[in-house]
Amino acid sequence: MLSALLAVLAAVANGLASVLQRKAARDRPASESLSWRLIRHLLHRPVWFGGVASITAAFLLQAVALGIGRISVVESILVLDLPVALILSSLLLHDRMRAREWAAAAAMAAGLAGMLLSLEPAAGSAGAVSGPAWAMASGANVLLIAAGVWWARLSGEGARKAAILGTTTSFGFALTAALIKGATGTVGHGIGGLFTSWQLYAMIVAGAASMFLLQSAVHAGRLLAAQPGLSLGDPVLSMLWGTVVFGETVRGGWHIAAAAFAAAVVGMAVFVLAHSPALADDDGRPDESDATPVAGEAA
Repeated sequence: MLSALLAVLAAVANGLASVLQRKAARDRPASESLSWRLIRHLLHRPVWFGGVASITAAFLLQAVALGIGRISVVESILVLDLPVALILSSLLLHDRMRAREWAAAAAMAAGLAGMLLSLEPAAGSAGAVSGPAWAMASGANVLLIAAGVWWARLSGEGARKAAILGTTTSFGFALTAALIKGATGTVGHGIGGLFTSWQLYAMIVAGAASMFLLQSAVHAGRLLAAQPGLSLGDPVLSMLWGTVVFGETVRGGWHIAAAAFAAAVVGMAVFVLAHSPALADDDGRPDESDATPVAGEAA
């Protein structure tokens, strides 16, 4: 299936983007989290632009995949960006991975794959969604994002904040994916239908806001703290978008029980990663006094 292949390629590009953006932001002071000052400093780092290029490629691949495939399937496949990010992080950032982390990451991917195979979502129609349904679903998604940002601001610095921001960012990307699906659904009415659809412009705003949150998520703590939420929140919320909003149907009966078991596996894997010693804040971020920006600074 072409949409599945494109989703796999998008997952690889997403994983690479997370690592490159973390590499660019890891030595900035914690006070710059959720601040435009962080973006200003990153603009002086070539490696950050590599991350932007990777996530742009991922976005384009994802858009094409969503245009021809089901949102619940495409977004679930994107969980593969987690093992990609962990492997690249161990190579590029020297974050030591233990057997427990590798096993938990594998369990996360296997659990989501099990959910997808058990439920086997069937195609729905983004074009059939009414205006009030769009408003309610989008509003609920935005409220989740706002709650995550509020919680992150109240949290201390380090792994917990990175995990909260990672999950919040994934909610933003889920909204972006839903809007992409809605926008591509108008292409059947001609290219003019795409540029006159409100979803296209809402998608640009949601995507830009999610990119801003992503920079803070990978900056707030070690990548291993942020990446699970980044990888898991999007497919879970996108599956809700697909089934509740776009009318993608899922199998019932014992398949629901199998999907619930797979979801429990995912939850256990997240618990293991959340309590891993590898989440300790030992990445060497400088204190405020040591964080004087240097013009033209490169990673």
